[in-house]
Amino acid sequence: MPGRILVDTTPLRESREFRLLFTGQLVSTLGTQLTVVAIPYQVYSMTHSSLQVGAISLAQLFPFLAGALTAGPIGDAVDKRRIMIWTSAAMMLTSAALAANAALAHPSLVALYLISSLAAGFQGFANTARMASTAGLVERRHLAAAFAMVQITFQLGTVVGPALSGVIIGIGLPLAYALDASTFLVTVVTSFLLKPIPPHPEAGGLTVWQSTKEGLRYLRTRQALQGVYLIDINAMVFGMPRALFPAMAGSVFGGGTITLGFLYAAPGAGALVGALTTGWVANLRRQGWAVIIAVCVWGAAITVFGLVDTLWVALALLAVAGWADVISAVLRNTILQSTIPERFRSRMSSIQMAVVQGGPRLGDLESGLVADLTSIEFAVVSGGLACIAGAALIGALLPAFRHHVAGESDDVPV
Repeated sequence: MPGRILVDTTPLRESREFRLLFTGQLVSTLGTQLTVVAIPYQVYSMTHSSLQVGAISLAQLFPFLAGALTAGPIGDAVDKRRIMIWTSAAMMLTSAALAANAALAHPSLVALYLISSLAAGFQGFANTARMASTAGLVERRHLAAAFAMVQITFQLGTVVGPALSGVIIGIGLPLAYALDASTFLVTVVTSFLLKPIPPHPEAGGLTVWQSTKEGLRYLRTRQALQGVYLIDINAMVFGMPRALFPAMAGSVFGGGTITLGFLYAAPGAGALVGALTTGWVANLRRQGWAVIIAVCVWGAAITVFGLVDTLWVALALLAVAGWADVISAVLRNTILQSTIPERFRSRMSSIQMAVVQGGPRLGDLESGLVADLTSIEFAVVSGGLACIAGAALIGALLPAFRHHVAGESDDVPV
């Protein structure tokens, strides 16, 4: 609708299935964000090392990638609803195990690495299935609105979860993990209430490896999709300094767990405002250019964030970065889901999920390592500048991505 500012809630009003998916994802995201803060806090408290915070995130990366990339071909061949039910139940158990470890008189760092890595693998499987399911639950013309609503679930979680986590961690780490475990029960129920989401008729008959190779062949001929993936990797690897937040909370801003919670919540607060006001995004035609500009705004905000030591200014800059990121995310998901045929949807979604969740984990290692070798300020500032340079380079090297227009189909046939 011309002139629309606020997010279009039509998908929630018109689709029972989308409402169930939305509700389950919102509740589980709230719980997951408690753990997102609790794990690095626990590692830093045990080791006093930003590099260890980055290392545990890297340990989670490979299981996550394995889960996400395996979920693609499997999700194109089986009922996605079953995947969501079983992976949610598995993540409930891993969060309970984290709570039990944290309750010990001397929690095990090795157990923390192993359990969180296993949970990441299940998360990769579950998130890929949810993303690939969304497009089939709403009409094509409401795709941008649906993905804006999906972003709202994530951003609400990233605001409320970390802010609550700062308080809950002060009470006790086991409580944070236990609350996360309880939220997955809601996801199990909402997933069970969904109607079956069967595979596309043309998706059967291939092994996982054959299906994966077919998906990669498809991707090699689609420059617009390559740009979607690469520009997000660039932003998250270089411009996501969250592994430094536990150290910055005390050494830069002179605070404790409440300050830490605010640092993790600030990007989500800006992104939530962005997601709630994405009505105008559906009217953007030059979607490729819009993504590039949004990523450059993200990088610029992170660069300036690395130069300040006043908490409220830092939080405002992180909020601006989060706003730019959600605009980029809505557009990237719209490009992805509106240009690929149904038979490839889960496989391309699995790559997207690997990028979206894997990039920040690589970024944790990058920022932790650079900070360990130089300084926190240099790690943040250099990462923000590298993010801007990378976005410009990707736009220059991938003209089909740069010039992608809303409603265009892919330019090269399989």
